Amino acid sequence: MFEIKSSSAGSKRELYAELAEQARGMLAGEPSLIANAANFSALVFNSLPDLNWAGFYLYDGTELVVGPFQGKPACIRIALGRGVCGTAAQTRQTQLVRDVHSFDGHIACDAASQSEIVVPLVKADGSLLGVWDVDSPSIARFDDEDRAGMEALCEVFMQELARHS
Repeated sequence: MFEIKSSSAGSKRELYAELAEQARGMLAGEPSLIANAANFSALVFNSLPDLNWAGFYLYDGTELVVGPFQGKPACIRIALGRGVCGTAAQTRQTQLVRDVHSFDGHIACDAASQSEIVVPLVKADGSLLGVWDVDSPSIARFDDEDRAGMEALCEVFMQELARHS
């Protein structure tokens, strides 16, 4: 059984490196996308401070559909190009939003969310799996270290997923 370790790491970089190592161990050998996405969401949500939502929106060929997550109930479907998640999916670029109220077209699934980071999940063949979405109730919660850390975590997730495809 995998157990979330509490971090003794001092810096964000160390914390994200530790989370990546834990994610690798947790995902290794498990072929189920849903099981891995659920555990990945729980790992991040319970390991990083000041989050109110962490989870996946999976691309169904037409739009993003909510997948495994931790937090309050979420928007179910998001069109490509709409909101922070739809923009990340359409542009295939991480969206780091320090204040969601300044993001034109932000979709307020949880009124408590003040900042957000969304990483697109692109398979080796270039097709879109979906996006990894993390929200915080604090303005400016996420910075460039979080961007690098979240992208590294998502790389681990996608690598482990590819091993079982």
